[in-house]
Amino acid sequence: MGMNLATVLSPMSPENLQLAAQCGVEGVVTRYPGPKLEQLLAVKEKIELHGLKLVAIEGSLPIERIKTGTDHEGVDLAAMKTLIGQMGEAGIPILCYNFMAGTDWVRTQLDAPERGGAKVTRFDLSEAEKAVSLNHSEDSITPQAISDEAITAEVLWENLEAFLKELVPVAERAGVTLAMHPDDPPLPEFMGKARIMNSVENFERLVGLAPSPFNAICFCQGSFATMGANIPDAIRRLGKHIAYVHFRDVRGTPESFVETFHDNGPTDMAEAIRLYREVGFDGPIRPDHVPQLVGEDDGEPGYTILGRLFAFGYIRGLLDGTA
Repeated sequence: MGMNLATVLSPMSPENLQLAAQCGVEGVVTRYPGPKLEQLLAVKEKIELHGLKLVAIEGSLPIERIKTGTDHEGVDLAAMKTLIGQMGEAGIPILCYNFMAGTDWVRTQLDAPERGGAKVTRFDLSEAEKAVSLNHSEDSITPQAISDEAITAEVLWENLEAFLKELVPVAERAGVTLAMHPDDPPLPEFMGKARIMNSVENFERLVGLAPSPFNAICFCQGSFATMGANIPDAIRRLGKHIAYVHFRDVRGTPESFVETFHDNGPTDMAEAIRLYREVGFDGPIRPDHVPQLVGEDDGEPGYTILGRLFAFGYIRGLLDGTA
């Protein structure tokens, strides 16, 4: 087995699918396609035409009211249970979700300069009024308004525990692993809303809430780096619970950071790969956000294809070089 190289594609066009296959990618990740099994199977078929596998669903999930405790009719909970059942039927092994209430990942600048004038995303808390919540979908990143409803950490933990108690047994029956993504940025709170998936200790608490191999972690290396976590130590501590890796790097702190090229940040990326092997991780690893390169100004910040091709080669090299 061993780690397998995966990716998101924006857009998920035949050309981008073919480029990924040509670069040795094995798996593709896509957003929630909608409530019907046929929608899921159509995306799966589109991916498999290129010899690739659909390995995870993440993004655009019907989960927002669960986080805020306002799913009074149980509509979102039912939709999540349906999705997990359908994923089991379709043989899609990982459902990646987050517990950021009211936002997806947030940035205050989308064109910060990197090497050679490439553009990367930046977050600066002092400019939070400019913040856009970026919801990555298959075809676009949609800036979303950030509501100002307050929520406490205590309430988020209660809502998370209730969610896991309902969903983990369903996931176990379906053979689908729930993989929690960290908060991005991993602040203690943002726009009046507490954040709880923002430290290694809180991820240890997460897996303790509903002990099961199907209650697992998406180790977004960039988010853990932003937390100030020691990456080798975090991989060792959480290793047996890591089901999925977002491989990226950042420079800075939760209050002010900038994304980097995979080979141009502060983290020892080769050591990280060696440690994923050491802890027995054998799931999908994907480049997460990538710089926008020359000629890609019309593309979606963080998700353009040229930087992704560079990342594929870099990660393939690390996987081979540490085998």
